[in-house]
Amino acid sequence: MIIAVDGPTASGKGTIAKALAAHYGLPHLDTGLLYRAVGRQCLLDGGDPDDPVAALAACAFPEALLADPELRSEASGGLASRVSVHPAVRRALYERQRAFATQPGGAVLDGRDIASVIAPDADVKLFVTASTAARAQRRYAEMQAQGRAITLDAITADLAARDARDAARKDAPLVVAEGAVVLDTSALNRDGAIAAAIALVDARNA
Repeated sequence: MIIAVDGPTASGKGTIAKALAAHYGLPHLDTGLLYRAVGRQCLLDGGDPDDPVAALAACAFPEALLADPELRSEASGGLASRVSVHPAVRRALYERQRAFATQPGGAVLDGRDIASVIAPDADVKLFVTASTAARAQRRYAEMQAQGRAITLDAITADLAARDARDAARKDAPLVVAEGAVVLDTSALNRDGAIAAAIALVDARNA
C-alpha cells in the first residue's frame, strides 16, 4: 500500500505520515527533508539557492547531511522552498522518491507533490492542511522548545511566503491532487489528527 501525504508547512503532515507508517508497518520518507538538504548544501557551498545551477549542484549532498538537526530550522525550510522551484532540482530528486514509493510492500511519503507527481498511483492520497494562524502557532511552539530565537510574526510571514512560492511554481505546484481527501487539522491536536488520518485510510481501503 502506497500512502501519499501532501500539504503545506506545519500542517501536521509529517507527524501524520510517521504515525501512519508506524500503524501500518510501512517505511516512511519525509521528502521535504531532501529539499532542505539541497538548500542547506547550497548554502554550505556558498551558492545562491535562487540560482538553478548552484541548486542543482547541491543535489549531490552527502547522505550524512540528512541527519543534521539544522535541517529542521526555519532557515533551512526557507532555503528548501527556494531551491524547490527549480525544475532541474525536482527532476534530480524524482527518481530517488519514486524508487522509495514503489518498493515492494508499499510506503508512506509526505511532501508537497507526492500524490500529484511522485506517486499519482498511490492507494491513499491525503492532503493535510490547516489555517496559517494555526500553523504559525505550532511552528512557534516548536522553535521555542528548541530554544530558537524567532517571533510569531516572522514565522507567520515566512509561512505565507512559502505557501505563495509552493502554489505559484510552474513545476509541481502544491495542489490537492485528484482523488485526494482533505484533512484540516486546524482544530485538532496531535492525537486527534492521527486518529482522523487512520480513519480516512481505513475508509479508503474498506
